[in-house]
Amino acid sequence: MAGSDDAPEAATAGTAAPVEPAPAPQIATRRGQELAMLAFAAVVVTTAMVLVEINQGQDVSRALLYYGVAYLGLFATAHIAVRVLAPYADPLILPCVALLNGLGLVLIRRLDLAEASSALAAGDPIPDGLVSKQILWTAVSLILFIAVLVLVRDHRMLARYSYTCGLAGLGLLALPGLLPASISEVNGAKIWLKFGLFSIQPAEFAKILLMIFFAAFLVTKRDLFTTAGRTVLGMELPRARDLAPLLLAWGMSVGVLVLEKDLGTSLLFFGIVLVMIYIATERIAWLVIGLSFFVGGCLIAYQLFGHVQRRVTAWLDPFSDYDGAGYQIAQSLFGLGTGGLFGTGLGAGRPDLVPEAETDFIMAVVGEELGFVGLAAVLFTYLLLVMRGMRSALAVRDTFGKLLAGGLSFTVGLQVFIVVGGVTKLIPLTGLTTPFLSYGGSSLLANYILVALLLRISDAARRPAPASPQRQHGPLAEAHTEMVKRE
Repeated sequence: MAGSDDAPEAATAGTAAPVEPAPAPQIATRRGQELAMLAFAAVVVTTAMVLVEINQGQDVSRALLYYGVAYLGLFATAHIAVRVLAPYADPLILPCVALLNGLGLVLIRRLDLAEASSALAAGDPIPDGLVSKQILWTAVSLILFIAVLVLVRDHRMLARYSYTCGLAGLGLLALPGLLPASISEVNGAKIWLKFGLFSIQPAEFAKILLMIFFAAFLVTKRDLFTTAGRTVLGMELPRARDLAPLLLAWGMSVGVLVLEKDLGTSLLFFGIVLVMIYIATERIAWLVIGLSFFVGGCLIAYQLFGHVQRRVTAWLDPFSDYDGAGYQIAQSLFGLGTGGLFGTGLGAGRPDLVPEAETDFIMAVVGEELGFVGLAAVLFTYLLLVMRGMRSALAVRDTFGKLLAGGLSFTVGLQVFIVVGGVTKLIPLTGLTTPFLSYGGSSLLANYILVALLLRISDAARRPAPASPQRQHGPLAEAHTEMVKRE
């Protein structure tokens, strides 16, 4: 019996200690904070809507409360989707988007009331408002937002379809310019696809597809862009043959400008490509070369295209052609001056005097009725959204995710800069819309896809790393011996 008792001990001594996984670090998902901020956004939006109704002499009914509850319900559904599908995503991104989207609904409702008042005074039929359509687009956009989170469980899978995304993006970008003006042109720019009462702007979706392509391309060809050529003024310039991708992006931007007369999309696309190259290489030389191409392209475009000359002239001196090309920017400047520091109050201004106020010039509405303080608060919300996206780009572990998140975040920031720059006469007008604020289904749908991808990358960045196996060490006397053969 003694021998049988010793057998298990011998077996234990000759067997490795069991391997158990190390406990995973506990990271708070902070989804409760996200829900609280969404509730705060709903309170702010509902209060703003009440102020608009009061200042416009409308009856304040329970319907406004129901609108607030419905708004909270929409984004609570989005919150539940994020809680289930991307529990570690950044908790500030969705509330920032919800606040901007809600404020956009308030401003569009305010413009609807102004248009209805003008029609009533003129004895004309009261037109259908745009806010109901924008609410419908918001609901559809949130459905698409959830669908993207369901379908894209890992952002790295997008890299497998990079060339497909690139070809699709180029097709969508060029399609309106190749079609007849009757189904693609609005206000001189051929950027639409019109199907009866329904219209869509393909470039909004093309920018996301092209960002996926360039992120994957820069990952696979990173050595091409980091190879140094000559050193000039302390900068390591790239080799001439390595400039082909940047030249291609420049050529595509000029092509968009020629075919579609769309200065905004051209500027946005080239800026995105340039910044993504800089993020991939961390070399200032690419920015210098890219900006040189940009300046050269601007000079060429000004010499060749009449619509560019008209926009530059209206930018330099809008009052020289006040009743023509300069009317829109002049009215915007009057509105911003009227708003002053604290604004006229929601519903108490005259933003309807600015043409296309619900799309291109919605920032002028913010400046007039909320003043400099309100405009700064809106811009700070955008800044917070961009910063949280960039933080996710820094934290995510894979290079493709870093480039894609950086490109997505920079797109929002650059678009806001271009819009606000045009409204305030800092740069020429481009015709871009403000993300989440302006009226328009294409912009809203595309930007919610952008946010869904950003949350997916953020979830990957904040998610705890898989637990690594950890060997349990017993007493030294119980450790087994290994024979090592010398070669």
